[in-house]
Amino acid sequence: MLRVEGLSAWYGEAQALREVSLHVDAGEIVTLVGRNGAGKTTMLRCLMGLHGSYGRTVGTISLLGEDITGLAPHRRARRGLGFVPDDRGVYATLSVEENLTLPPATKLGLDPWPLERVYEAFPRLRERRRFAGTKLSGGEQQMLALARVLRTGARLLLCDEPTEGLSPLVVQQIGDILREVKAAGVTVLLIEQNVHFAATVADRHYLLAEGRIVEALDNDQVREREDELLDYLGI
Repeated sequence: MLRVEGLSAWYGEAQALREVSLHVDAGEIVTLVGRNGAGKTTMLRCLMGLHGSYGRTVGTISLLGEDITGLAPHRRARRGLGFVPDDRGVYATLSVEENLTLPPATKLGLDPWPLERVYEAFPRLRERRRFAGTKLSGGEQQMLALARVLRTGARLLLCDEPTEGLSPLVVQQIGDILREVKAAGVTVLLIEQNVHFAATVADRHYLLAEGRIVEALDNDQVREREDELLDYLGI
């Protein structure tokens, strides 16, 4: 599904990513874990084609066998990439339902989720459908951000810290949604610091340190080394 080879990125003279190579197979949930400042968000910006306004990149990004390295962000989205940023990107003055009906469906490979399916998966959004984005809690905004991308029919979902700052109950709900998304055939690359949560939803994990991939871990390894990883991540 996704293959990254030798990806490096800079902010001016400061290098944020150093020859990162990874792959995400169709139907997987894969997490990229690392400390703050390790380059995780930069990685997603590069994949989505958004890093150009910050600095330069080298390397190759392929989606479904097609080299998309030189494509603009909107063309990557039309190839099936969906991005849920860490700030959630909710349109604050629009209602929940307006946020959900605004983006067009890409209809590339996967069927976009109809509004009724979104409301079945996110019943809280049905309850709050007339509320403006500014009136939603952090958890509700995260649900809306995820749901909005699913409405486009994205094949590969890039999620940046979806559980950050949320209550344990909402974190559990986000995990349930990600598992449902996977069951529906959507592939996910997840940025996450909560390694316990990551091990409950993901198939594999990459550990990013100082802009490099330093380890690839399966769930058994994450569980065995959870205390060590939490200490490393400063959590």
